[in-house]
Amino acid sequence: PTRRSSDLEHDPISVPHQFSTKQDQEIAALFASLFAWGQRKTIIFKANDLMHRMDNAPFDFVKNLQQKDLRTFSAFVHRTFNEDDLMGLLSFLHEWYQQNESLEQAFTMGAPWNITDSLIGFHQRVVATPGFLKRTHKHIPSVLKGSTAKRLVMFLRWMVRSNEKGVDFGIWKQIPTNGLAVPLDVHVARMAEQMGLLKMKPSYQWNDVLELKNFFLKIDAQDPGKFDFALFGLGVKTQ
Repeated sequence: PTRRSSDLEHDPISVPHQFSTKQDQEIAALFASLFAWGQRKTIIFKANDLMHRMDNAPFDFVKNLQQKDLRTFSAFVHRTFNEDDLMGLLSFLHEWYQQNESLEQAFTMGAPWNITDSLIGFHQRVVATPGFLKRTHKHIPSVLKGSTAKRLVMFLRWMVRSNEKGVDFGIWKQIPTNGLAVPLDVHVARMAEQMGLLKMKPSYQWNDVLELKNFFLKIDAQDPGKFDFALFGLGVKTQ
């Protein structure tokens, strides 16, 4: 199955689709992807709540962030992500956009580009933000610690893959589509196991993500990330 644009209202990607400018889209997409664990309805509600607290202008809000603005996030919480975690990410984004035009540069320092180094570099840049709490590190996946980084892999897919089908955005041009991976969530993992693409394990790690990516590169050398739609859709239908 393919994911249709009509399905977007039930998907976290619907949150950045409410915006038309690049920076608004990437900020909304980052938070929507980082919140993407648990029930979809709750994920979307919390991400939209956050955008509302930013006056539905996330780039302007983040770039001009002042101490007094932080009161608007009082008592914000999504599962284990709380107000203190949000402060750290907002501080990173505020500092980043003072010096950079886009979040894309946070994922593209270093050449040739590969997804492993990109995610390592992004993690290191974010957690190095002054005042960033150690407890918040867990919300920025670390592939060096074995994380499958499902949420950031999904975020990259949203930003990089073509918007031809009206699903992904295609607004980042420095990252090659053939460098993307498939976000390894429970639905994708179950289908990959049933199809013999991955060996069944109690938990998966980053090497398993790369193994699946390399398999799909053999089928489509230009766009291995597109297989996310098929595996996820089948996984949901057969659960």
